[in-house]
Amino acid sequence: MNVRRLIPTAATAGAVALGLMAVSACSVSSAADGRDEDGKLKAVASFYPMQFLVEEIGGDHVSVTTLTRPGVEPHDLELKPRQTAELNEAGYILYLKGVQPAVDEAIAESEAKNKVDAAALTELEHHGAEGGHSHGEHAEGGHEEEHAHEGDGADPHIWLDPVRYAEVAKGVEASLAKADPDHAADYKKNAAALTKKLDALNAEFAAGLKNTTTKTFITTHSAFGYLADRYGLDQEGIAGLDPESEPTPARVKELQSIAEKEKVSTVFFESLASDKTAKTLAEDTGLATDVLDPLEGITEKSKGADYIEVMRSNLAALKKALGAK
Repeated sequence: MNVRRLIPTAATAGAVALGLMAVSACSVSSAADGRDEDGKLKAVASFYPMQFLVEEIGGDHVSVTTLTRPGVEPHDLELKPRQTAELNEAGYILYLKGVQPAVDEAIAESEAKNKVDAAALTELEHHGAEGGHSHGEHAEGGHEEEHAHEGDGADPHIWLDPVRYAEVAKGVEASLAKADPDHAADYKKNAAALTKKLDALNAEFAAGLKNTTTKTFITTHSAFGYLADRYGLDQEGIAGLDPESEPTPARVKELQSIAEKEKVSTVFFESLASDKTAKTLAEDTGLATDVLDPLEGITEKSKGADYIEVMRSNLAALKKALGAK
């Protein structure tokens, strides 16, 4: 056995040390540049609707992580130190101001250069009143929603309207191209493909909900104001924009009257929040219950593997509940 081969020379040791220093420097440079060790743009999304956009448009050029794990209700998310560190090292952040207060604060304080608020890429509206009552265009006497800007109590659930979501997608494409200009052409191509899917989804909703027995639907989480406006429906929320808030006795009584008058057949609830209130109202009024997914996260219980599939499941549920012809 040649012992000398096991003992590195000074020159060899120096070369190894220099190599390690180079690798370390490269890693630090990549982190500072907002890229992973493979050179991909490190993107952080606040929750699923933002994650879907970055993955679809970013494609192979981005490495995406999400701050909200599947199955976690996003509104009350509290960030861990590791996630705060991810924000500081990110080359691109996409979030939606007004959905997650803790996330909004952490992103505002982060050192990332490219921080994009999806709410600034389209126009927000108020879908206010107790229970989140929202009228579509067919309402008697007309109903024009008050336009708003982020941070003043406007409804943030823009992703549930495929048209608005497509507007946001275009803004995401432009912002990704700014953060990573070398792949701008690919981002444009991917965004065009996604927009085509969203246009088709919009056409399906418009056709499927055009002729229905009733235009009114009741839901625990008043997340569907933009969808209602887009397709001429009336959303009647049991609670408000917060899925965990409880309705007043007066609101419950009002909903019972609305259900009878508008021939409502179904009370919708969501998979990430308690269905207790929905089932209680349904029992009191003799109505059925079903899931209308606000798409704040994809889990094993979701009726679809991604945004497009779950939205189509929502369409099927609405068609059934509203008596589509």
